[in-house]
Amino acid sequence: CPSSTWIQFQDSCYIFLQEAIKVESIEDVRNQCTDHGADMISIHNEEENAFILDTLKKQWKGSDDILLGMFYDTDDASFKWFDNSNMTFDKWTDQDDGEDLIDTCAFLHIKTGEWKKGNCEVSFVEGTLCKTAIPYKRKYLSDNHILISALVIASTVILTVLGAIIWFLYKKHSDSRFTTVFSTAPQSPYNEDCVLVVGEENEYPVQFE
Repeated sequence: CPSSTWIQFQDSCYIFLQEAIKVESIEDVRNQCTDHGADMISIHNEEENAFILDTLKKQWKGSDDILLGMFYDTDDASFKWFDNSNMTFDKWTDQDDGEDLIDTCAFLHIKTGEWKKGNCEVSFVEGTLCKTAIPYKRKYLSDNHILISALVIASTVILTVLGAIIWFLYKKHSDSRFTTVFSTAPQSPYNEDCVLVVGEENEYPVQFE
């Protein structure tokens, strides 16, 4: 995670900004998180919900309800997370389904762990929950190093093998040319002994009767 003030759980980092601020809209709350390179919190399974609840009980000094990073999208008539993650989990408390959901956000009740619907137009928050994924470089850097090292080693081995093959073929070709030159050299019809005999015979003139 970015620093020791963050808490890691699974593949994400969390920070609980216990700073009371006055806000004019939900975007002012989001800015608290985006200033830290994160976004308002999203929750995707029971384990994550329990982790947040447990951590809040130990650290949180504010009210029982705290904003989640969720809003009701009137265009799609559905709730969505501000960080654009998929809606894979919910823990709504029993509420009237016939209520007007315009400008509706979600709040986490830190005593029960259930979610409540409420007005996004809050004027004051006692703190903000922020979440960010583990930075890509931190998460995958070691894997990239392993991959790069493997590619370098593989390239070195391949080049070495190719060099050995080329050298072997070159030597084989050179040896064959050397053998061919000497094996096709013209041979004398006489061996050395014959030449010597002929030379000795020619030392004496031939006389005819």
